[in-house]
Amino acid sequence: MKAHTKQLIGITLAATLLAAVAIAQTAKQPSVKNMPPSVIKTVPPSGATDVDPDLKELSFTFSKPMIEGNWSVCQTSKETMPDPGEGKMHYLPDKRTCVMPVKLQPGKTYVLWLNRGQYQAFRDTQGNSSIPYLLVFETKK
Repeated sequence: MKAHTKQLIGITLAATLLAAVAIAQTAKQPSVKNMPPSVIKTVPPSGATDVDPDLKELSFTFSKPMIEGNWSVCQTSKETMPDPGEGKMHYLPDKRTCVMPVKLQPGKTYVLWLNRGQYQAFRDTQGNSSIPYLLVFETKK
């Protein structure tokens, strides 16, 4: 390889490296504000096997305040989705906890996703979609 070609390759690599560094420096640093929200607590907790079938509402608490009226509760099947209960789905005043009225049956397994695939309506006040969360629980017989 000629010296001229090696010099040109070296200059091209240096320019590419400088561009990459400039891009990395202008990218947002991760923070709670610019990262997507996530589910930090559910009632009942995912994996619970002794849930009281008389429980009247599920709740999902997120890591950040969320947009009121936006939710994506996705079923895996009709058989594993809770029946709707009395009242409407809503956020508590903290804007982080979403409440879903339900009617549960004894001795049943329930499976639902919070945000999944094209359904991404759980969003924080910055418009970031929540990370998908799988909630699975069983009621007592």
